[in-house]
Amino acid sequence: MTDLPILGAALNVDTLEAHRDLMLEKPRDLELQDFVEAEVLNGDWQPLADRARALLDGHQGRVGIHGPFWGFSVDTMDVDVRQIVKKRLWQGLDVCEALGGTHMVVHSPYSTWDHNNLDNYDSARAQKIELCHLAMKDAVRRAEDIGCELVIENIEDKDPYARIELAESFGSEAVRISVDTGHAHYAHGSTGAPPVDYFIKAAGNRLRHIHLQDADGYADRHWTLGEGTINWHSVFDALGRLDSNPRLIVELRDHDGLPDSIANMAALGLAQ
Repeated sequence: MTDLPILGAALNVDTLEAHRDLMLEKPRDLELQDFVEAEVLNGDWQPLADRARALLDGHQGRVGIHGPFWGFSVDTMDVDVRQIVKKRLWQGLDVCEALGGTHMVVHSPYSTWDHNNLDNYDSARAQKIELCHLAMKDAVRRAEDIGCELVIENIEDKDPYARIELAESFGSEAVRISVDTGHAHYAHGSTGAPPVDYFIKAAGNRLRHIHLQDADGYADRHWTLGEGTINWHSVFDALGRLDSNPRLIVELRDHDGLPDSIANMAALGLAQ
C-alpha cells in the first residue's frame, strides 16, 4: 500500500473543512474550486484564501486551483472578450500566488466541431494557437514568475494531441497538460475519441495533473470512482509509466464521495 500513488482531491473551502482529516493524513494534493466564478474573483476573495490557508496548516501535498472558465474560451476571436479572458487568468493567478499554489487548470479550446473542421480551412490550426497566445501569453509569463503551472484540461477534445501541440507552442515549463478521465471517457463513448488511457499515453511526461472522475461514456458525470465504466486498471497502468509526478485529483460532483473513491481504488490495489 505504501508504494501506491496517493490520491488528492478537488474541493471547495467548505468541503475541505469537512474532509480535512482525510486530506492531512497523507500528502494529498489539493485543488480548490471556489475561484472559478467571476463574482468571487471580482470581489474580496482574500478572506476565503485566508480560511483555506488556515485549514491547510499541516498539509503536506501540493495546492492549486481550478482556474476561471465560465462564459469564455481562451481562443476567442473577439478583441473585447479577450481582455476579459486575460483579466480572469490574471485574477486566478493572483489567487494562486496568495495560496502558494503550484497549478491552475485552464480549459482546452478544442471542440468536437474543431476536430472535423480545423483542416477544412487554410491555416486554421495555426490561427487557433495564435489566438490562444494572444489571450494567454501574459498569464504564462506570470505563471513562470510565481512558480505555477497552467495545466490545459481536455473538455470536448477528440484528438489527444491537439492541446499538446498548443501547450508545446508556448515553449514554457509553465504550460503543461491535464487529463480529465470523465471528459476523455465521454469523448470516447460519444464522439469516437480514443479511450482514457490513450489520452494519458499521448501526454506522457508532459502530464502534470489529472482529474479522476468516473462516468458512463455518455455525459460528464463526475461520479465516485468505481461507480462508472472507466477501466481504472488501464488508467493507473498508464500513470505508472510516467516520471512527471502528476497531481492525482479526485474531482466529484458530490464531494462526500471522496472517501469511497479512495477506498474503491485501494480495494483494487491501484491507489491510496
